[in-house]
Amino acid sequence: MSSETATIETTKGTMVVTFWEDVAPKTVENFKKLAKEGFYDGTAFHRIMKGFMIQGGDPLTKDEKKEHLWGTGDPGYKVKAEFNAKPHKKGVLSMARSAHPDSAGSQFFICLGDCSFLDGQYTGFGELESGVEVLEEIGETPCAYGAGGEKSRPTERVEVTKVTIG
Repeated sequence: MSSETATIETTKGTMVVTFWEDVAPKTVENFKKLAKEGFYDGTAFHRIMKGFMIQGGDPLTKDEKKEHLWGTGDPGYKVKAEFNAKPHKKGVLSMARSAHPDSAGSQFFICLGDCSFLDGQYTGFGELESGVEVLEEIGETPCAYGAGGEKSRPTERVEVTKVTIG
């Protein structure tokens, strides 16, 4: 277990994540680098699926005019997957990606419940140390149907105001 954490400040409260550097070192390093650069500050949780997960980390969510592109943004590069044996359960921080296993860049999600069907297919790289009540509150955000036909587009903005590594 790493002693280093990420403090994710949101408009709904603060969550603290402990990293799993032992099983996903490159993913952790990438997240920490982006956080230290202020990459995540001002982004929004653009995809919320009740009982499943909250997703954020898309730089395009800083601009409301680009809402039609939300979910497609990245830092301009991809990170190789680091699938591991840690289970995707409530409070686990994992990398979002497209169909290709090595397509993650900056987008991440936090599980709202047991997501074991994601095990071995997504790179889990940390777990909530505190702020489960904030995670649950964000997970209850009212959502409308998004472009993909799923009810996951928040009708109110939940913003990541700052991510601090410490």
